[in-house]
Amino acid sequence: MKLIVTGSGGAVSTPRPCCNCRVCREARQKGIPYARTGCSLYISDAKILIDTPEDIGSALNYMDIDEIRYIFYSHTHPDHIMGIRLIEQLRMDWLGNSEGLKSKEPVYILGLPRVIQGLCELRIDRGAVVENFRDCGLVETIETRRFDKDDLSVELIPANLSQNVTVFLIQQSNKKVIYAPCDVKPFPHNSQFQNADFLIIGDTIPDNILKNGFVLRKENPFRNILFLMDEIMELKEKYQIQNVIITHLEEVWGKSFDEYRELEKSFDGIQFAYDGMEITL
Repeated sequence: MKLIVTGSGGAVSTPRPCCNCRVCREARQKGIPYARTGCSLYISDAKILIDTPEDIGSALNYMDIDEIRYIFYSHTHPDHIMGIRLIEQLRMDWLGNSEGLKSKEPVYILGLPRVIQGLCELRIDRGAVVENFRDCGLVETIETRRFDKDDLSVELIPANLSQNVTVFLIQQSNKKVIYAPCDVKPFPHNSQFQNADFLIIGDTIPDNILKNGFVLRKENPFRNILFLMDEIMELKEKYQIQNVIITHLEEVWGKSFDEYRELEKSFDGIQFAYDGMEITL
């Protein structure tokens, strides 16, 4: 199994446009891995992309990804879906379309029923985006809780009672990866998470001192909706997970690539993701 972190950034990518802070300046000067695009993951074995942030096209070009057959959506927050026009760029033949020809090789969009239903509500001046793509033969949508391709399986596990946020359990042979990119606190209990090789998880505050010296006080509401590092350690111990990779790294955390590498030394079996990071099992 081979996974590629095509995007490790948060709701705001790094560098933030027009920001002149030290982290953003360095990211502009040095590029990836100091720069981060929106949160996404590529499963190489089955040509699966999970989520399409606004800058997904640039991310795929940088990683030299040459094929996308399936796009899974974790939930419908804007920073995970607003790059959906990628599908148009992948499959639309504008010249053929001008003569009424439709794509014969659609991209398959998969997700939990509530996620697909929410995605189908996204609209432009010509109507619903997904419906428009479907009319052009660009996509087919599949509401599902499980996907199997050869010896690889992806189970879509609802992260909340509303069932509109997803934790992905990716398995191949005897290897197991949990991908929980966003909005997954409180973390759902599931015995299948036990003894996973990797947990790739977002929505984690790496430190109490953030951008521009901002101190995250005990009463700050972020502590209730985002994970703290000790909570990540508790998850790792609870499920006996071998390795944890923290993704969806927000620009406002105020940390550079080098600072995340240094912070890793404080924890056992925990890494911070970066664009282009490869996980091979």
